[in-house]
Amino acid sequence: MMVARKKMEELQSPGPDIPSNYSRLVARELNLTARQLPRLLRGTGLGVTQFLSEDGLLTVAQQIQILRNAMDLSGQPEFGLRLGKRMTPATHGAMGVVAYSSPDLLTALHAIRTFLPTRASFIQLHLQQVGERLECILQYLGPLDDDIQRCLSDAMVKALFEFGEFMVGRPLREAEVCFAHPKPEYHATYSDFLSGQIHFDCSQLKLSLPMALCREPNASANHENYHLAMRQCEAMLAQLQSDKPSYQTRLKKMMLSRPPGTLSEEEAAASLFISKRTLARKLNHEGSSFRKIRDEILSQQAALYLRDSELSIEAIAALMNYHDSANFRRAFKRWFGQPPEQFRLNVRSHTIYTRD
Repeated sequence: MMVARKKMEELQSPGPDIPSNYSRLVARELNLTARQLPRLLRGTGLGVTQFLSEDGLLTVAQQIQILRNAMDLSGQPEFGLRLGKRMTPATHGAMGVVAYSSPDLLTALHAIRTFLPTRASFIQLHLQQVGERLECILQYLGPLDDDIQRCLSDAMVKALFEFGEFMVGRPLREAEVCFAHPKPEYHATYSDFLSGQIHFDCSQLKLSLPMALCREPNASANHENYHLAMRQCEAMLAQLQSDKPSYQTRLKKMMLSRPPGTLSEEEAAASLFISKRTLARKLNHEGSSFRKIRDEILSQQAALYLRDSELSIEAIAALMNYHDSANFRRAFKRWFGQPPEQFRLNVRSHTIYTRD
């Protein structure tokens, strides 16, 4: 127990930064009811209400403890593979949108490598070309107990398969998987979840794919969605990489991880495990406020839609979760000092504009 606790301390990040939706997938795989959730949350310090918050963030230690509890509750040694099957591209937020909107699998994997810290800060993905194949190598940024590492490895590899098969439109029969853990008793089950060749007791955790497969055009590619989601991911990554994560940074990350304008101040405070009053005080100390940050995020997203899409003002207002376009127009004029139609004309004619 002391060894496991020490490993968790080594993995612990400065604050909660892992979206809780992955752990809610764990609960769904276990078919837990709300009344049964405390069993999954044992040892995390999380309450059910906090856990169910759509914008909740977990520390690495909390995420690992939930995974350990899940393994105990499931009684299924192949639980990681089952969990990975639930981790479809749509479950990965803006990073998932960038990936499945990419022109090909190679571009998608590069996006996952770059933006994985915004989803799982203790895992790294490295890509390297060896001959005519692309090697995707997964590494954990700290020590893990053997059973947790095996479960995570199963889930992560299956999640990569979900991306690949979604984009290619068929099983990845050309794939070769190398697991670092020894061959488990349930090894015959792997072929039910993964196609291609599977090896165990290897020097590193690796998925190898033909370069030709990675360059096949993605039939679901969407240039507009790709670039919009890319900008969201870049903003989130820049905030994560700041030397001292501030409450502004954490709040921006939460706002960017859900539909525009839907995060309330009460929900944000609950996700940070502080009161609304304390959040306001801390933001004020940093020279900001909830409304100021929300306006900054909304104005940036609105400007991107107007600049990079052909969507109507009414459609953009709906995407921004305004009840009607009149409210959106008033807000936009407050942000930029001009109506959205004029902004679109100006920015496309390269007119310099300033924001109040």
